[in-house]
Amino acid sequence: MISFKKIQDSVSGDLERLNRVIGDTLKSQSPLMQQVVNNFLASKGKQLRPILVMLSGRLLGNGTISDNVIYAGAAIELLHNASLIHDDVIDESQQRRGHPSINRIWDNHIAVLVGDFFVSGALYCAERTMQFKIISVMAYLGRELSLGEIEQIDNARNHSIDEQTYISIIRRKTASLFSSCVQVGGYAAGADDAALTELKQYAEMLGICFQIKDDIFDYFDNPAVGKPTAGNDLREGKMTLPLIYALSRTELPEHNAMLELSRKQELQAEDIATLIRFAKDAGGIEYAYGVMERIRNEAQHLLSRYGECEAVEQFKAIFDYIIERSK
Repeated sequence: MISFKKIQDSVSGDLERLNRVIGDTLKSQSPLMQQVVNNFLASKGKQLRPILVMLSGRLLGNGTISDNVIYAGAAIELLHNASLIHDDVIDESQQRRGHPSINRIWDNHIAVLVGDFFVSGALYCAERTMQFKIISVMAYLGRELSLGEIEQIDNARNHSIDEQTYISIIRRKTASLFSSCVQVGGYAAGADDAALTELKQYAEMLGICFQIKDDIFDYFDNPAVGKPTAGNDLREGKMTLPLIYALSRTELPEHNAMLELSRKQELQAEDIATLIRFAKDAGGIEYAYGVMERIRNEAQHLLSRYGECEAVEQFKAIFDYIIERSK
């Protein structure tokens, strides 16, 4: 199987081009803005999303990654980072990619403004492609990301969510970004909508599994952090797939008590630990992995129309990486 590291290496030169575009786009005359931007960009993460843009551009663009694909990837990465910065403010997060978050170092006011600055940079890069379709995708994506977060907050306050609603939320707040990655990559390479149909569906399924796996992490402590980290979603009132499944098992003797506990307005540490233990004992983790496996199997068939080539194999390998990653 192709490792994610090999995929990164295969586009390393193009990632360097993309990061130069991002750096140039975010240059400003403000010393404070430049300091905050440089601090944030010092840790880039895995850059999975712009890699998806590049693979789409390569698959649908005769094996090459054009300047337009680079600008499209930069636009996606900037909008994604803007959403992360704003999320850190909403969630009062103290860390981002193992480093202190912008809101922790400076404050929420600065963080919101920097996030807005990244959004403007995303629009500028999208405009550089000179393709209205790409600008349209970016506008729609911003709408979907916002609505997904609002829907999640609304359901968290109501303490009521089923599996269908959960999938609907993560389709908007996470999978829409993955689908947009391959869409702008394809448009930038000159592909039409017909060529993108199956690839967009594949990327959406990939994004759904990405979020499910992220949510699974919340049921376990992260030893690297050095303190208990499990249950952050529950602290924020977010119900995720393992617990949703466990609470659907009405035949379990503790079901009613756990359902009532999950609806408390404010969960204490012992409440969270009880719900996590219940989700695990009821098979919630195994169920979530089963859902991801089913989605992956369905998704793999969608790539058959693109034949056999390196980009297709890399797309398949990324799906495996998403499910099997440890962080």
